[in-house]
Amino acid sequence: MAREVIKSDCIMCINSCGIEATVEDGKLVKVQGMKEHPISEGVLCPRGEALVEWVYSPDRLQYPMKKSDTGWKKISWDEALDTTAEKITEIKNKYGARALAVYTGSMGTENIELAAFAQRFRGVYGTPNLLSVEGNCFRSRIMARQMTFGGYPIEEPWNAKCILVIGTNVDNSKVTVGAKIYKAIEEGRMTQVIVVDPKRIPLADKGIHIKIRPGTDTALCLGMLNVIISEGLEDKEFVEKYCMGFDRLAEHVKRYSPQKVSEVTWVAAEDIRKIARIFATTKPACIVPGTCSIDQHINGFQGNRIHAIMMAVTGNVDVPGGWVSIPFIRLGDLRLTEISDPIGTNEHPLFRRFWGRTSPYGQQMLFADAVLKGEPYPIKGLICTGGNPAVTLPDSARIREAMKALDFMMVAELFMTDTAKLADIVVPACSFLEKAGVGYVYGVTNCIPYAMVRKQVIKPIGESWPDWKIWTELGKRMGYDEFFPWKTEEEVIDFFLKPSGLTREQLTKEHPEGAYYAQKKYIQGRYATPSRKIELYSETLAENGYDPIPHHVEPSKSPVSTPELFEKYPVILTTGSRVPEFTHTQLRVGGVKSLRKTAPEPLGEMNPETAKKYGISDGDMMTVETIKGRIRIKAKTTSDLIPGILSIPHGWSNANSNELTELEPRDPVTGYTEMKALLCRISKAEGVSKAA
Repeated sequence: MAREVIKSDCIMCINSCGIEATVEDGKLVKVQGMKEHPISEGVLCPRGEALVEWVYSPDRLQYPMKKSDTGWKKISWDEALDTTAEKITEIKNKYGARALAVYTGSMGTENIELAAFAQRFRGVYGTPNLLSVEGNCFRSRIMARQMTFGGYPIEEPWNAKCILVIGTNVDNSKVTVGAKIYKAIEEGRMTQVIVVDPKRIPLADKGIHIKIRPGTDTALCLGMLNVIISEGLEDKEFVEKYCMGFDRLAEHVKRYSPQKVSEVTWVAAEDIRKIARIFATTKPACIVPGTCSIDQHINGFQGNRIHAIMMAVTGNVDVPGGWVSIPFIRLGDLRLTEISDPIGTNEHPLFRRFWGRTSPYGQQMLFADAVLKGEPYPIKGLICTGGNPAVTLPDSARIREAMKALDFMMVAELFMTDTAKLADIVVPACSFLEKAGVGYVYGVTNCIPYAMVRKQVIKPIGESWPDWKIWTELGKRMGYDEFFPWKTEEEVIDFFLKPSGLTREQLTKEHPEGAYYAQKKYIQGRYATPSRKIELYSETLAENGYDPIPHHVEPSKSPVSTPELFEKYPVILTTGSRVPEFTHTQLRVGGVKSLRKTAPEPLGEMNPETAKKYGISDGDMMTVETIKGRIRIKAKTTSDLIPGILSIPHGWSNANSNELTELEPRDPVTGYTEMKALLCRISKAEGVSKAA
């Protein structure tokens, strides 16, 4: 029996933990954590532990298919690609290249081949409309930090003495980072833990739990800054040497007294003073924000900005345990020069570009209007890879309506997702275990200048293809041969690694576990803003008509902004809560039975007091309704959540939280919509839950 243990990484989420995959006679039989990996250090979450079951799921797409009047019909790859090439050529000839949109479920942080080849194809084809998860995910915090520091410093909480955790449950969404945090606490290196969350998470047991009203995090931070500055607790030397706009900031936060902020946030004034003093005087300190929990508000960009400002004012930038700037790895670039702007540029110009930096994608929140209204111009075709926007985008009903109205839609996927069901052509894509690639995400998400080559562990399932091959072969059918010269995965990897100083040989034979491409140096003073300083007050924002210093903005629908609506919808709804078994819609689709044993169905969590008020008991099916839509979901009562709040997960086909959300209003800077602080009403429903 041939047996091999292969060192690689898992890209089921952006942490990309190291794994050791055991293969016997060509079959994957075991996956365990790689101990020498600098992020995971041998730790695996339930998703990683279920990889064998996932990759061999009987629900995997095995071959290309075409939708017909009688259902799905098996076709060849040639027919699938020829049909796609023919249809999108017709769209280009009739409406112009911009009438095709390309959607990717990742912008490449954990899967560079997926995003890079999509960008290559759209560039050759000529459409500016690359859409991605960055239209409502990570881009907001990147922009906020870039506009403050000129770059993107990243959290290093495991070396901090104090952490301020805002809107994230590390036990569920950052398991490996959470393990490092718990280790630092146990060893006595981390002495102060502050958790800001309407729900009591396990980490809160290690420190102070601040129970906050959803949608008021920015107000809390402004109140903390009021205390820090009024009591002279700022890092005066750092502020004087490296910051611009401190006097304006100091004047601005005077209006956010702890008493006033307490009324807004539901946090006691004395608690605001207490955590402000702890954060400012316990160094190094690190703010650890949740992914999307701050971003998905109409003031989410400024919420991310205020975090950056707090870190700067307290001098916790570019120090061990703070936010740290590291050199990002240089990789081969497949992008081509764009000749026009994508949808959303006029409405959210800074989301598209500032300081000569241009983002490669448009704002997907305007996709449905482009399809259904032809505004600002019609979109008639869509190619979707590695994502499930029919479930993950706000206002799922309208997104589905738009997809049904397209002239043509092709989806590359592992499973028959809700999005794939709406397509004309579906083709099977390889999982990351069936293809090789470059793992470089560690510098972007975990402050570690590290890279590795992702190894092909097993042969492709069925007739599935890797992403680069799908785009390359489609490009050749369009006559784009010269733009897609790569013939093997090895050539693709060599292309990406060439500028980095690392080679495929090094990362497969010498260091299969990965290698550092740079040294972390903690150098202060290198801020590539127009002023060459940390911009607490942003002239760029002011010049473009936005607030140069963050202020609190009430959610568009809240007990404060819409009291009459609150009478009809008296429960505050927050969506997108995470469980360790799933990432977005991944693994919910695919019949991974081991994960369904511990997380069999979506649950709407609320305090027992709230449930009792509406005649709901633990385990009841209930109806949740907003002004946009309604769903049915099973109730779970927990005293961990403050009264008056309902928390539901996203990513489920049934009990889809995005049946309740809207595409407007949007954050004026980024175009993100509200998904974390809504109003709803709840009532007991009859029926039996059925997991999706």
